[in-house]
Amino acid sequence: MMPLIFADTGKNVTIRKVGGSAEVRQHLADMGFIPGEDVAIVSAVGGNVIVKVKESRVAISREMAQRIMV
Repeated sequence: MMPLIFADTGKNVTIRKVGGSAEVRQHLADMGFIPGEDVAIVSAVGGNVIVKVKESRVAISREMAQRIMV
């Protein structure tokens, strides 16, 4: 397992665990970041990461991406 931030750009990976406080986990789950879901990093620019999840593109902070384990 590794944080999402270390996944290769464009490669589909499966979420295994979402860390952080209950509020952070719920916020990420509301955006589609749940264990078992496939995601892919579209791009990483500055402090933000654009991630494809459930056929949508979502921008999250680098800190949030480090809480998502793949």
